[in-house]
Amino acid sequence: MNGNSDRFNRRINYLRVAITDRCNLRCFYCMPQKVIARYDHSEILTYEEILRIVQAAADIGITKVRLTGGEPLVRRNVCDLVRQLAHIPQIKDLAMTTNGVYLNKMAVSLFDAGLKRINISLDTLNALNFYRITRHNLFDDVCKGLARAESVGFSPIKINVVVIRNVNDKEICSIARMSMGKPYMIRFIEYMPIGSDSRWRPDRFFPVSEMKRRLETIAPLQPVPRSTLDGPAERYRFPSAQGEIGFIGAISKHFCHSCNRLRLTPDGKLRPCLMCDEEIDIKTPLRDGCSQRDLKALFHEAIALKPQRLSAPLHNGGADSRTMSRIGG
Repeated sequence: MNGNSDRFNRRINYLRVAITDRCNLRCFYCMPQKVIARYDHSEILTYEEILRIVQAAADIGITKVRLTGGEPLVRRNVCDLVRQLAHIPQIKDLAMTTNGVYLNKMAVSLFDAGLKRINISLDTLNALNFYRITRHNLFDDVCKGLARAESVGFSPIKINVVVIRNVNDKEICSIARMSMGKPYMIRFIEYMPIGSDSRWRPDRFFPVSEMKRRLETIAPLQPVPRSTLDGPAERYRFPSAQGEIGFIGAISKHFCHSCNRLRLTPDGKLRPCLMCDEEIDIKTPLRDGCSQRDLKALFHEAIALKPQRLSAPLHNGGADSRTMSRIGG
C-alpha cells in the first residue's frame, strides 16, 4: 500500500462517523418494528474520543467526514462536536446526513458551527406514506427543516431517497421534479439488504435502470460531469433544471472499485465495508490509553482489510445481524 491507499490502489480519504444508534424515526428498512436494545451511554464514543479518532484519521489522509447515526441531531450538544471538527485543518469537507426532523430548530446553529453541506433522508412526499415508512407522523417537521436548511444557506442540499417497489417507487417522478425549481440534489438509492431485520425482499428491489426509464418520461436526463464531492452517484440533470438527479446503484451497479470510505460505528468499531462483518475495535485501545500513533496504525489496519468487492448475497436479507442504525448510515 502507498500512504492511505488500500491494496487495490483505492485512495481512502472519507470517514463516515455514526455518533449515535438512537433515532426519532423508525424506518422499517433501518430499524425493526420490535423493540431493540440500545447501546448504553457508556458504550457510545464520547465527543472527545470521536475528536481524537478523527484527528488520527486526518493525519493519515482522511479529508472528508460525514456525521451520521441513527439520527445525529438527537444527540445533545452536537453543534459543539461540529464546531471542533470544523477546526481540524486537514478536514476539507464536513457534512451530515439527517432525517430533518430537528433541522428547523437546529439549522442556524449547525451552519454557524461550520457545517455547510447536508443530506436529508426523505423517501416520500406523501404524509401518509411517510408514516407507513417511518412509523411517525413527522412529515411536516421534515418539510420545515428542508425549507430552513435552504434559507440558512446550506449548499448543496442533497435529498436521499431509498426507492422500494410498491412502497414509494410511484413517487420518484414527483420527487425528481423538485430538482427543476430548486437547487436540490436528489439522490435515488437502491434498497439494500443490510441487517437481518431490514425486511429486504427481491420483489421490493427497484434497480437504477428502471428509475432512469421512468424519469426519462418527464424529460431527457442530461449527464453532469463528475466532481470530487460526488461519491458513488451517477449525476444527471433535467434540461434547464436548477438542481440535479443522482443514482446510487449499490446492488445493480457496484461501486466497490472506487470506494474511498471507512465507517466508524457508534460503539467505536472501524468498519472497512458496509456489507462486510469485519471490524476493527478502536474504542478499547483508546480507553486503554493508546497514543495517536497507535490510532493511526488501527486506521491502516482497517484500510488493509477493505475487500475488493461486495460479498453479501442478496437472498440472505443482510450481511450483518446488526441493524443499520447500529452500523451507521
